[in-house]
Parts: sequence; C-alpha cells; structure tokens
Amino acid sequence: MNTFGEKFKFTTFGESHGKALGCIVDGVPAGLKIDEEFIQAQMDKRKPGKSKFETSRKESDKVEILSGVFEGISTGTPIAMIIFNENQKSRDYSNVKDLFRPGHADFTYFHKYGLRDYRGGGRSSARETAARVAAGAIAQLLLDQLGIKVQAGICEIAGIKSEQIDFEYSANSTIFALDKDIESKQKDAISQALKEHDSVGGAVLIKASGVPIGLGEPMYHKLDGQIAAAMMGLNAVKAVEIGDGIEASRSKGSKNNDQISSKGFLSNHSGGILGGISNGDDIITKVYFKPTPSIFIEQQTVNEQNEDTNYYLKGRHDPCVAIRGSVVCQAMMALILADMVLLNMNSKMDNLKAVYN
Repeated sequence: MNTFGEKFKFTTFGESHGKALGCIVDGVPAGLKIDEEFIQAQMDKRKPGKSKFETSRKESDKVEILSGVFEGISTGTPIAMIIFNENQKSRDYSNVKDLFRPGHADFTYFHKYGLRDYRGGGRSSARETAARVAAGAIAQLLLDQLGIKVQAGICEIAGIKSEQIDFEYSANSTIFALDKDIESKQKDAISQALKEHDSVGGAVLIKASGVPIGLGEPMYHKLDGQIAAAMMGLNAVKAVEIGDGIEASRSKGSKNNDQISSKGFLSNHSGGILGGISNGDDIITKVYFKPTPSIFIEQQTVNEQNEDTNYYLKGRHDPCVAIRGSVVCQAMMALILADMVLLNMNSKMDNLKAVYN
C-alpha cells in the first residue's frame, strides 16, 4: 500500500532516518518537458529548517533523477527520483526506543508489525512526504500543459481564521499565510506555543482552477472521494472538506444548490464537484491538521511491555505541521488531478480517436 494512482501513479520508499527517500513515478506520457529547477523549487518550499516556525532539522532535499528522462524530456518509462537524508540525529530518539509517543504511530505500527523503527517514526514520519512533493511537481508540470493550476495556503492556525484569501501573497509568506492582515497573529500563536514547549494545529485551503468538466470516475473512484482519501492519508490530517463542507449540513437546499446560467454556475458551494465529477468550476478543498504530537512536555505513556511510564521528548520538531503540510497538500491535489485527466481519456470514443488519428 505504498503506491498511489491508477494511470498516473507513484510509489514512495524510505524512512526518516534511513539513507534516503524517493519515489518512482509511472504513467507520465512521453514528451513532457521535465523542469528540474521547478521540481527543486517545490522541494525547497517543503524542506525543513527555513524559519523559526519550522523544525531546525537542516536538509537540502536535493532531488536526483535516476531514470525516465532523456535530455530533459520524459521518455514514457518510470521516472525514479531519490533524496538523500543529510541531517539525522537518531540519538535524539534513544530514550523512546521502548516507549510509545502519545499522538504518534509508534503504538499502532508496533502492534501491527511486531517491530518498529523508533528513529523519528521511520516510515510513518512526515519526512516521507518529501517524495510526494517530488512526484507532485511532475504532476503539476503535466497539468501546466493543460491549463490547470493548483494553489494552496494556510487559512487557519490555532483557531485564527483568514478573512481574505490571497494565494499570491501566500506563495511568498514565511508560513504560507493567505491573509496578510492576520499573519502576525498566526505567527504569534506559533511562537507562544514554542515558548510553552507545545504545538498548534492549522488548516490548509487548496484551489484548483482551469479544471475541465468530467474528471472523476463513478461510482467508486469519485473525484471528491479520492481527494478526501488522499488528504486524509497525509500525516496529522484529521478532517477534509469539499466546497462548503460542514457548513453545507447547516444550510438549506435553496441556498446550497449552485444555480446554473448560460454563463456557468452562479455560486460554488459544491466546491467544483457534482456526483463525484468535476463541473468546470474551481475545486475548493480545506484540510485540517492536528497539533504536532511532538511536544517538549512530560507525558504519560506505556512501554513495549505495557508498563506505565512517563517520558520527555528530545529532538527537532515543527511547532505547526500544517505550514509545510500545505506544500504537500498542493502536491497531492496535482497528483490526483493528473491521474484523473489520464483516466478521463477513456470516457469517450472521441477522446480515443483524438489520440490515434
């Protein structure tokens, strides 16, 4: 279960404190220009250690392409990419070798497999998402050729919600804030949590524009279903909303329905998806991240012998995982849409004729 996608698919490998992480991206059509500078720029947005609002772990996250690209162009064969780990401090985890950290996957991994890599969580670490961002960058290069744009940013931190949405501003914000007027308050909330050796949660808003009508494969591969599954599969994500999300349950049909005119939809409460299929409007998704479970406060837990004990965490950790998580959300949305685009080619005979004629 380390592979995502049907036509445009990727498989990731590696652990937080292993030698390297990486991915193999399959299904990329031949002839796509592979812009390595763009791929690295996306990696740089996600990499740790850029500011005081992130973990101090320093990783260059330099991507090396091993296969599937010749003279800067995809060959149609699997594209393999590798990212070598450079700044592990495994000794920071020696005191939790036999303990289960509250809020982490230590407990479930151990009971499922009978063993676990305690160094930063091993495979369950959010460090694995570096490979997803690399794969997502290739997906975005494909979407660029089709006029589909994916943007993401922070719309909430510690309950402080954005009142305005500015994706252009977010792209240059230290914390990817969508609202410049409350960015300082959001930063203060993170700083305060750091002073208290604690953490805060946050929410990411994703917008995909230029999406054509027809993406999504009913009944069991609906576009919104795949978005929800993919985002819930990210570390620390506890909820996902499409369009108005929870607010739709508090509305009335007369208000929630997106009425239609000859010029298009008059509103977008549905978030650009009807019946699991894109309707041509912007796809709007909100993803909620829990507070980072790695906090520097003594907590109660048990060891592998199920004996009660207390522990105090060491190491370097994000005070708000949603910040770098926004980059991963953007990558995952691009991967979903790239896969749906290729799947949609089989929906009409006209699409097939366009390819073979």
